[in-house]
Amino acid sequence: MKSKSKSTLIRSIALHGLLAPLAIIWLFPIWMMFVFSTMPDYGIFSPGIILTPSTGFMDNVRNLQADTNFIGAMTISIVVAIVYTCLSVLLTSMAGWALARYQFAGRSGVIGIILGTITLPYSVVIIPQFIMVARDFGLANTWVALIVPPLFNSLGVLFMRQAFSMMPGELFDAARVEGVKEWQIFLRIALPLARPTMAALAIILFLASWNNYLWPLLINSRPGMMTAPVALGTLIGLTRVSWGGIMAGAVMLTAPILIIFVLLQRHFIAGIAAGAIK
Repeated sequence: MKSKSKSTLIRSIALHGLLAPLAIIWLFPIWMMFVFSTMPDYGIFSPGIILTPSTGFMDNVRNLQADTNFIGAMTISIVVAIVYTCLSVLLTSMAGWALARYQFAGRSGVIGIILGTITLPYSVVIIPQFIMVARDFGLANTWVALIVPPLFNSLGVLFMRQAFSMMPGELFDAARVEGVKEWQIFLRIALPLARPTMAALAIILFLASWNNYLWPLLINSRPGMMTAPVALGTLIGLTRVSWGGIMAGAVMLTAPILIIFVLLQRHFIAGIAAGAIK
């Protein structure tokens, strides 16, 4: 037993010794982003390598707010990301449930089409999507245009389909014998069992919405409807680039994502693991 415990300790030390440098390499750009956010605009081009933060972070934040109303843009991003995540998780769960548990004509074809959409680059669909939403429906510069068009997520549908396929069918058959309705089976039995997978999917979708830049840039032209990434993009001008403001805004955008991941990493890992084991 002592030999086994010693061997486990040695492996643990070796593993941490290997992963610690990799963690430092991954964290170093984030640290430098924070350091640059505390410097004036010209600080990023200083000839020496500066590894310690300065005292200009709040000045950069005030300049950023004055130039872009960044707090308002972040509020819009938060609302859009939360609503989008909730609706997309619900819709992908419903689609995944139907594809996993119901037999209907053309089911294999639908799954094949969904798989095919994963291979399409976003640039192929964004122009037709923009024409349909902005010209045909007249929804430019609206909340609907920001949230609804990206709701379909083929990866999320397949993710939830895999989660529901792994559940024992006898459980749902027993509920039907007891007279439980289909929507109750879905809401009260299937969804609670798929909670780890839904948590992992929610984190992925929230991150995708939070970082989305191209679609909000195209569909909204009013300053009052800008999301935070688009607001940061306006700091890059033809004659002036506010590097301090960009770095400060990047820190403010990155911090919530890191906090969410740290708080929910147990659910994220559990959901990914549940989807990978069958």
